[in-house]
Amino acid sequence: MKKFRKVLDGLTTSSPGGTMGSPSCGSAAGTPTAAPTPKEIDVQETLVSENFQLCKTVRHGFPYQPTSLAFDPVQKILAIGSRSGGVRILGRPGVDCYCQHESGAAVLQLQFLINEGALVTACADDTLHLWNLRQRRPAVLHSLKFNRERITFCHLPFQSKWLYVGTERGNTHIVNIESFILSGYVIMWNKAIELSTKTHPGPVVHLSDSPKDEGKLLIGFEGGTIVQWDLRAKKADFRIYYDEAIHSVSWHHEGKQFMCSHSDGSLTLWTLRNTTKPFQVTFPHGKIQKDGRKESCKPILKVEYKTSRSSEPFVIFSGGLSYDKAGRRPALTIMHGKAITVLEMDYPIVEFMVLCETPYNNEVQDPYAVVVLLEKDLIVVDLTQSNFPVFENPYPMDIHESPVTCTAYFADCPPDIIPILYSIGAKNKKTGYSHKEWPIGGGTWTLGSHTYPEIIITGHADGSIKFWDASAFTLQMLYKLKTSKVFEKPKPGEGRAAELGEEDPFAVQMVSWCPHSRIFCVVGISAHIILYRFSKYDANTQIVSLEVRLQCEPEDIITPSENENNPCFSEPGSHSPQPHHQHPLSPGSRTPDGAKDSIPCLKVKDKMVRVPPGYQSDLVIQLLWVDGEPPQQITSLDLNSAYGLLAFGNCNGLAVVDYLQKTVILCISTLDLYGATDPYQRLTRSPRRNRQSTSEHCMRGLSNFYSDSKKRIRTSYQSLTELTDNQQSIDMERSKSPTSDHVNGHCTSPTSQPCSAGKPRIPMGPEGPRLTRRGPGRPPFRKAQSAACMEISLPVSHTEGHASRRAMLQQLHGVTMYSHDEHHTTAAYCWNERESRENSFSRSRSSSVSSIDRDTKEAITTLQFGESYGRKSDALPTPCLWVGTSLGVGILIPLSIPTDQEERMEDPVTVGPSGAVQMLKGSVLRFGFLDCNGALIQSPYEVWRDLNAPEDPDRPRRRKLVHFSPSSSQDAFGEGHLAIVCSERQAKVFLMPSQSCLFVHNITESSFVLRADVVSLCNSVCLACFCANGHVMTLSLPSLRPLMDVNYLPLTDMRIARTFCFTNEGQALYLSSPTEIQRITYSQEMCDNLQEMLGELFTPIETPEAQNRGFLKGFFGGNAHTFDREELFGEAAAGKASRSLAQHIPGQGGVEGMKVAASGAVGELARARIALDERGQRLGELEERTALMMTSAETFSKHAHELMLKCKDKKWYQF
Repeated sequence: MKKFRKVLDGLTTSSPGGTMGSPSCGSAAGTPTAAPTPKEIDVQETLVSENFQLCKTVRHGFPYQPTSLAFDPVQKILAIGSRSGGVRILGRPGVDCYCQHESGAAVLQLQFLINEGALVTACADDTLHLWNLRQRRPAVLHSLKFNRERITFCHLPFQSKWLYVGTERGNTHIVNIESFILSGYVIMWNKAIELSTKTHPGPVVHLSDSPKDEGKLLIGFEGGTIVQWDLRAKKADFRIYYDEAIHSVSWHHEGKQFMCSHSDGSLTLWTLRNTTKPFQVTFPHGKIQKDGRKESCKPILKVEYKTSRSSEPFVIFSGGLSYDKAGRRPALTIMHGKAITVLEMDYPIVEFMVLCETPYNNEVQDPYAVVVLLEKDLIVVDLTQSNFPVFENPYPMDIHESPVTCTAYFADCPPDIIPILYSIGAKNKKTGYSHKEWPIGGGTWTLGSHTYPEIIITGHADGSIKFWDASAFTLQMLYKLKTSKVFEKPKPGEGRAAELGEEDPFAVQMVSWCPHSRIFCVVGISAHIILYRFSKYDANTQIVSLEVRLQCEPEDIITPSENENNPCFSEPGSHSPQPHHQHPLSPGSRTPDGAKDSIPCLKVKDKMVRVPPGYQSDLVIQLLWVDGEPPQQITSLDLNSAYGLLAFGNCNGLAVVDYLQKTVILCISTLDLYGATDPYQRLTRSPRRNRQSTSEHCMRGLSNFYSDSKKRIRTSYQSLTELTDNQQSIDMERSKSPTSDHVNGHCTSPTSQPCSAGKPRIPMGPEGPRLTRRGPGRPPFRKAQSAACMEISLPVSHTEGHASRRAMLQQLHGVTMYSHDEHHTTAAYCWNERESRENSFSRSRSSSVSSIDRDTKEAITTLQFGESYGRKSDALPTPCLWVGTSLGVGILIPLSIPTDQEERMEDPVTVGPSGAVQMLKGSVLRFGFLDCNGALIQSPYEVWRDLNAPEDPDRPRRRKLVHFSPSSSQDAFGEGHLAIVCSERQAKVFLMPSQSCLFVHNITESSFVLRADVVSLCNSVCLACFCANGHVMTLSLPSLRPLMDVNYLPLTDMRIARTFCFTNEGQALYLSSPTEIQRITYSQEMCDNLQEMLGELFTPIETPEAQNRGFLKGFFGGNAHTFDREELFGEAAAGKASRSLAQHIPGQGGVEGMKVAASGAVGELARARIALDERGQRLGELEERTALMMTSAETFSKHAHELMLKCKDKKWYQF
């Protein structure tokens, strides 16, 4: 613990902006700056570096780009391999483990060591890995790298330690699983086939031992050759040559016949009695045409032949559909007796596996389910019912149902919010699932001691919102909200959607949620905001709509000489951004030249609508088109339920809405917020002479720009429906204007028209000169920014060659900027692949913040309501709005809100002139507030009340507000509070109301901060930052000492940048792939307790005993149980394999296993004690049975002796 004490009475101070560049980067702590304070500031900080450690916790969602599947029938756990080298292991709900190969090579095949707690993976880099699953975090024990041959197929017989490995050359090698050493026993392809064969049989596509005799190995080659190899005699028993390529082989459990699937859509059944021709050839989906020929069919990629005691055998296969039926979906076919059932799938089938009751391949299989791995889903079909229903999936595999566009994470929520959301969401669940228990039920999982309510919110491209219960490292969907129901459905090919060229007009851009008041706010890509209230009752409601004209118009700028005597801060109504309430949505709202004007992008439903219980829309706010130019996307949002206010901003200005009275109380451009306190020199322009000449000049600039051979800027976003996550473009080019730059997606070219000169502007009427600033044929909106999958092209600075972070932030904040420059110039570069790796998210050394070429197109980047001091002279805190801009300026706006409930609903909320102005380096990202004791000050909120509940005359419904005033936790009023302001480069701590800067810390110089938040951890607070170079950092508060700096994600991309978010209790998350959410922790305490919170993959289970085959079956069924693989494949008999063929690589699993064992020693001792008790109990039962048998034997001996004495002297004829 370190005590920071600053006695600042009587010291002179400099302006807050003057200390902006004083501290040096990399300082051990925030640089203190002298400032006068009313009294001594005494903050005792408790957080130290030992409280922080960064590690991954759990990954949720569907494995991205799956490739392989495996199942342990005894442990009941499932493994899924992916193209990126990841392996997901699933058991019962709560048992979900993610492993990653260091090489990142695709996982070709998975093989469980059944009931042994181990897994073998075969990867595309021709390496075999053995994973130890007996620890909560699996690790690699051994690896074997093949140098000269490519691995194509692997097979591990049950209860065997020898793995068969088929290669592309057609050879079969054998690997010892225990030592991971290659055996000298090799089945060469030229020995397996006949010498007279002139062609190579192709790669090995199948390996399996005969159920009848384990000494017989069936080898399937791609070219159509099947060989049964006698492992003892080292020769082929028989060879089958078929005209069609083979994809898979499946045995009958008796070992007398097997079935093959082929590339022509046929299934062939072969018997061992006659291998010259197939016993049966069927085309399940090939019908005979009129001319007598069969339809051509697609290949059957896999077939499984399973027998059942109570019914006919099951033949299950994927593929085989006819080519003639275009547009037919992928299907899984189940042939049960004479019945054929085709199950159509939504996505292509990657792999499927039939789950059977027994792990032995020579017993009746009795299949009960089939797991189907699709490209974007995992389903399990119940085979025990005739209609083959699917099981309800307990895992969150539908995160990517629509592309994820934004995320929000809330830890330590009110405990009642999760049950109420679940009860509402459960009413809308799908039906028709199988009533049986989920068959993948392996592993063990306990709730753990460190649990608290957590909720994750995801916004999607189709406008849907999903609430997830994320408590205790699990993820279950609670409630789904569809924001598109508020709007009229646009007809295809007509209406605004067609005019906009918008594929996802309802896509969610950001969300704001108050868990205490249950008020939820959604920002959409079509510049719309929807405010929802929660109710447990359904209702008939009329959707209220507000329309806001928030547009910066450069032609309204006047010279300084014309308005130098005007006041610095005038009423909001005197500015060009104007609110419009209930504006008519007629398509005829156009200017005389045909440009759209004063109409929103979407049409709100104007009829009474019936809304179900849950979140119900209370207010819709839409920005309007202005002179044919669409509204800019909203970049920041904040709401406060205690104030009843909602604030939002974009690159044009700021608007504040009173959602209780449904009115706009402030609508103003960013520059007009400053008044006389504007810290920057703005470029001013004279008004244009006439629109005609300006338009011609602009179009001339456009034509010159497009006629040039240089490429124009392009930013394309790919939908998740394609699920591609490719590298960026390899083209890097220059732009027409070498001085253009981007600030959070806003053009900062010195030649562009400013929004204002920092003085009041003369509003122009509808008949005044206007300019259509959008180029011909250019859609006003791009496709929805799917955070799951997007391709980016970033501008590059000429001076240093580094990728400018300005255009990246354009995509990060979701702002589309259409240049309003006279020459219509924009940066036009593409990102090459090399720089996408080395300079990802790096920004130009020439900071545009300090450049004289600063543009006045200044965006609102963050907003925060709270109790603060609007002026230095204020004695008590009042409601305020903190505004952060893209030029590093923090503005404090005081608000006057009526306190009485009746007055609040009638009297207007007034906005005072802007107060404090603070300056930082880079765009402002976050505000936070502490009292003078260092405790976090929460924003005030309204306690939730159900507006649709029946009225109680005895207890009238009134607003109940909870305030956290800075003075409430202190001894005297007027003590003040601390304000934390964090930007892309810098963090500062100010003392309010004196507005003096106490601490300043330069977070980074080489990169910039993408996400920052003030979070609570270990009963204290800190500032958590995520930088564009992948570093995760934490700073103490208020001293801004660096506590942690970890290079976590060196190769970040836009998906991670858009979805990374911090929360309390040391947790964070991001979208690691288009379909998966990765959760991490930066808390040492949580890292220490992680083993306790994760599920156990392996549980000790006795292997089921093999069925008694009977004397006759054992006598005539071969000598399957006398086969000794060690005798054949061991080094003594087979010798050593060539060292150049494969290289053994020891893994870290042993070390990790020891660490886990050390960390869980108490648990291991407890399990050992339980095992000893069980063993002692079994031994006691054995002793009792032995004693009973001895007593029975003595009794029998006694009776036999008595009988012998009785009959001793009798003759034979006396009996």
